[in-house]
Amino acid sequence: MAETMTSAQVRESFIKFFESKGHLFVRSSPVVPHDDPTLMFTNAGMNQFKAIFLGDNPKGWKRVCNSQKCLRVSGKHNDLDVVGRDNYHHTFFEMLGNWSFGDYYKKEAIAWAWELLTEVWKLPKERLFATVYEDDDEAWQIWKDVSGLPDDRIMRFGAHSNFWEMGDTGPCGPCSEIHYDRGDIATQAETFKDPIKGVNGENDRYIEIWNNVFMQYERLSDGSLVPLKAKNVDTGMGFERICAILQGKTSNYDTDVFTPIISKVAELSGVPYNDGVEGTPHRVIADHLRALSFAIADGALPSNEGRGYVLRRILRRASRFARLLGQKEAFIYKLVQVLADTMGDAFPEIRERKDFVANVIKSEEESFIRTLDAGLERFETISADLKKGEKIPGDKVFLLYDTYGFPPDLTGILAEEKGLLIDEEGYEKCMQEQKDRARANMKKGINTMGSEGWTEYAVGSTQFVGYEADTAKVKVLRFREDKGILSIVLDTTPFYAEMGGQVGDKGLLQAEGLDIAIFDTIRVNDTIVHRGKVTKGEANKDTMSVEFVAKVDMRLRDDIRANHSATHLLQAALRQVLGSHVAQQGSRVEPGFLRFDFSHFQAMTKEEIQQVEDIVNDKIRATLPVNTDVMDVDAAKASGAMALFGEKYGEEVRV
Repeated sequence: MAETMTSAQVRESFIKFFESKGHLFVRSSPVVPHDDPTLMFTNAGMNQFKAIFLGDNPKGWKRVCNSQKCLRVSGKHNDLDVVGRDNYHHTFFEMLGNWSFGDYYKKEAIAWAWELLTEVWKLPKERLFATVYEDDDEAWQIWKDVSGLPDDRIMRFGAHSNFWEMGDTGPCGPCSEIHYDRGDIATQAETFKDPIKGVNGENDRYIEIWNNVFMQYERLSDGSLVPLKAKNVDTGMGFERICAILQGKTSNYDTDVFTPIISKVAELSGVPYNDGVEGTPHRVIADHLRALSFAIADGALPSNEGRGYVLRRILRRASRFARLLGQKEAFIYKLVQVLADTMGDAFPEIRERKDFVANVIKSEEESFIRTLDAGLERFETISADLKKGEKIPGDKVFLLYDTYGFPPDLTGILAEEKGLLIDEEGYEKCMQEQKDRARANMKKGINTMGSEGWTEYAVGSTQFVGYEADTAKVKVLRFREDKGILSIVLDTTPFYAEMGGQVGDKGLLQAEGLDIAIFDTIRVNDTIVHRGKVTKGEANKDTMSVEFVAKVDMRLRDDIRANHSATHLLQAALRQVLGSHVAQQGSRVEPGFLRFDFSHFQAMTKEEIQQVEDIVNDKIRATLPVNTDVMDVDAAKASGAMALFGEKYGEEVRV
């Protein structure tokens, strides 16, 4: 095996290896997806490339690689309750990945994976296994030719293990995993085929480290598969897992990804760490700190609904474990600095926003500590009228969990002390009902992914001309109708799509005999979608195939533009009055109003508010000239330009 590498070196060597194979490095997208209404959190490296898999590739990318920040704490990817109790489950993790968009395919993907693992990282070949989909003879033979592995170590599995699907519908395909044996090689032959103890079994001796998905189909709603326009490769390697292997550790928590945080937990709490049950609080806190900090840095805040509720649950779980370490006051927030120190080079946003993140976590911790005490009182009230041997009703167990942060195991321990039981089945029913409600809310978002239901005229991407023009001659690339609402993708558009908190343009699409009122313009991944209703004529395959004139409602746009400028003025004035620590944490820019969220340690005084208003109004009255330049991101920052939170910046930006 290669000389022990730090986690930073592992990440860098992966990226440099694929750059040497012609891949473009693309920065991680936010863990809070701002342009995909179907996702609560980014949960895989491929999320930001979904549109490309379905043929919408405006940047013309062929090969890319990155290290993606991921959260898996909701839906089918929910590891929250086991995190900290084993060595390898996490809420937040990094996914190393390389992608081919209609370029290379199985042969190169497999050969490069083998080269990186065995020639660059020097992993012993006798500890590696490949798995392929049961009827993928092509992948099996490529593995045989490339690796020279014995036939019985290139293993075939069914769809459950080796056919990857993004969801019930959408891009999918057979996959080929690479597994590593962390156990005793002498007993390998006896166990690796065992369905329980072997590869793809339940024993963590054989651990999956890399998955190569050969994305060649789209799953339709009727369950059928249709070939995609191009064959793609989508890979994902668990960063924390490969670090553990390369550093010779049996637990991810023993790698330098986690040890600085765990050491700080032990130092601040005075409770030494060990890798047994007693170390569970340290591991939980280290994991949850990462999830909370990156989610807050990327724009999510703890709340009572949606992703905010998930964050609140994570924080409360971490806080409960901090209490097991004897911490009765806010504790987690003290660890943000060590996270910024260890991960700030790879992800600068965590360093830039560390003070804000720490303040949010501290405030939420203090609130929960008060809630926890109230929850103990509520438990006493609930249990007072019950006799020994009776059950605490499931809805009451759920209430203690949902409102006061008591997991059922904690309620169970408290109940046991009083000779009571808990209605676990009733609790699970309440929990499932809440999950169903959350899932229904997420599905309210618009999912433009998938070819189903679309009438398509041409493959291509939208050229945005809205900075130069408010009217343009356009053609429809594709459209679909659902309950009277049209979703339209154009070849060219003057309509600005909602982004960074600024609402999308409204206006009109006109052709002979057909008028469509555009009431919203949104962006899903990199696809600009115009949402509209027919006000004259009929929209069908023939009438939508002609040339349209697209007209932006300039009265509304001018109002939006004024409020957009006001957000910049407001940010500058706030920094002038309150200090340079002020940073934007979100905004909403509409024609009639703007909302500006910013980081500060306390409520503003009336005098400070007046001061900020006076500065902004003075600058507006000065009617200063506005100059627009297009430059690369580094030059923009060097010029003093400030990024606005929630905006997704490319290599070049407008300043």
